[in-house]
Amino acid sequence: MEEKGSAVEKVQAWQKLPHHTTGKELQDLVERWNHKLFYSVGTAMAAGTTAVAVTSGYFALSPYVAAAATAYFWKMGIEDMSQDRHTIRRNFPVLGRLRYILEMLRPEIRQYFIEGDREMMPFSREQRNIVYSRAKGQVDTLPMGTRRDVYLQGYEWGLHSIFPTHVTPTDARVVIGGPQCKQPYSASIMNVSAMSYGALSDNAILSLNTGAKMGGFCHNTGEGGMSKYHLEPGGDICYQIGTGYFGCRNNETGRFDPAKFKLAAARPQVKMIEIKLSQGAKPSHGGILPAAKISKAIAEARGIPMDQDCNSPPEHAEFSSPKGLLEFVQRLRELSDGKPIGFKLCIGHPSEFAAVVHGMLETGISPDFITIDGSEGGTGAAPPEFSNSLGMPLVEGLVFVNQMLIGTGLRDKIKIISSGKVVSGFSLVRNLALGADACNSARAMMFALGCIQALKCNTNKCPSGVATQDPELMAGLVVEDKSTRVYKYHAATIHSACEIMSAIGVNRPSELHPSHIMRRMSGVQVATYAEIFPPVLEGELLRGTGPTQLQEHFAVGKIVYQNSGKLPKISRSAKNAL
Repeated sequence: MEEKGSAVEKVQAWQKLPHHTTGKELQDLVERWNHKLFYSVGTAMAAGTTAVAVTSGYFALSPYVAAAATAYFWKMGIEDMSQDRHTIRRNFPVLGRLRYILEMLRPEIRQYFIEGDREMMPFSREQRNIVYSRAKGQVDTLPMGTRRDVYLQGYEWGLHSIFPTHVTPTDARVVIGGPQCKQPYSASIMNVSAMSYGALSDNAILSLNTGAKMGGFCHNTGEGGMSKYHLEPGGDICYQIGTGYFGCRNNETGRFDPAKFKLAAARPQVKMIEIKLSQGAKPSHGGILPAAKISKAIAEARGIPMDQDCNSPPEHAEFSSPKGLLEFVQRLRELSDGKPIGFKLCIGHPSEFAAVVHGMLETGISPDFITIDGSEGGTGAAPPEFSNSLGMPLVEGLVFVNQMLIGTGLRDKIKIISSGKVVSGFSLVRNLALGADACNSARAMMFALGCIQALKCNTNKCPSGVATQDPELMAGLVVEDKSTRVYKYHAATIHSACEIMSAIGVNRPSELHPSHIMRRMSGVQVATYAEIFPPVLEGELLRGTGPTQLQEHFAVGKIVYQNSGKLPKISRSAKNAL
């Protein structure tokens, strides 16, 4: 007992030694640091420099190094105390700068040393590694089983069959073009989503389109117009038209120019045309491109002058009602000689989409495709409130649109394209099961180009040369290499999706159904998506026998359509009742 007692005493004595610290001393130093202590340290450094000069001599290097360090210390401190923008630097001269240095390094430290494989947002390391491995043609298999908690709420899985089939990449295509289309397009079930030239670099656009040509899939231009970098490789293009009408814009009025559009749409590379109504990351939000950022290539692609700010308003100038939208669809169809025409939106008010459906029923005009973007979609720059708090997520938006079209008997005429965090074969299959005919992917394609998710898309300092117009940074992105990676990633993901569909037991993507995908609702409850979202029968909404909420949206949609797109006003008493 005596030996044990002495051992305990030794440990306690060791704990009291000065070298055993818990960081409190550093914390105390920070809290005590003030202007007076700064002057004391600076004076001590000056004295030390003088002592070094005396002992070492003026011909030695050390006095000058010490003098430079002392002078720089004083310079930083005086600047910190004099400036009036940063309180921390003003109160804690020199030492306060450490906060900003650590804040600057924090994302990299977290990404490379702290985060787990499934933690980072918007895409986890696990998701990014799938893309990187497939783009490089490396091994993408998983040893030792799943790393996922299969009992965690939100976990999803497919229901495999004991009688698997054999789905090939040839089966993984869909023909887009309704009864009013003269030039239908055979599309891959996975394509490059809308990303504008200007937001992406010259070499990024070249690589994406070259990869699309190699793999036989489509490349959406985004609303920034068709640049020479889209056209040069010769890959299939979906030409997107936003509120700025870039590439088909009247420079004097800023409105749609039919003659310019007809020339653009006549290009053999242009397989489809998409009207952008909104996007998930910043729905119903416009933007201004300052004249200082408009390069010659951007001006050529957008058809705008270089010496003026370029405005992209939230709303379209060519239409302001559901009927006007459909008439614009028909106008583009005629000007393009019958190419597939569609529109893209993130669902907001469900009754507004229902109003567009009423317009299709009344006018007989329907788009060839509708692209549904989820609120989880990406963008180069958006107000945080718009990205975080507006728009319907993809699952709910996709199911709603699919059921609305089925319930009104329009589904067979219109193809649905989904976009929003499509990365793996399973995410592709899940969206197809929920009602999509094809999917678009943007950020996964950026990962294939080499994007490291540095989250600097809005700074023009993208280190991988993808989302930048800096010539030095974009030069690091080699088109010959990255286009091959885009092609390989697409091919491997399609192969994965085909294997999953084969395991499920279907013969083609169109046979997938919400009942094929399960979702864990809680630790002890699971359900198929068909149980979560009960199916709608063909034409059921027209008969007034659809699911209660969907039927109500359809009914309100008729009022909105009759009011030219205006939502009915809710009285104060009705609001209180709600």
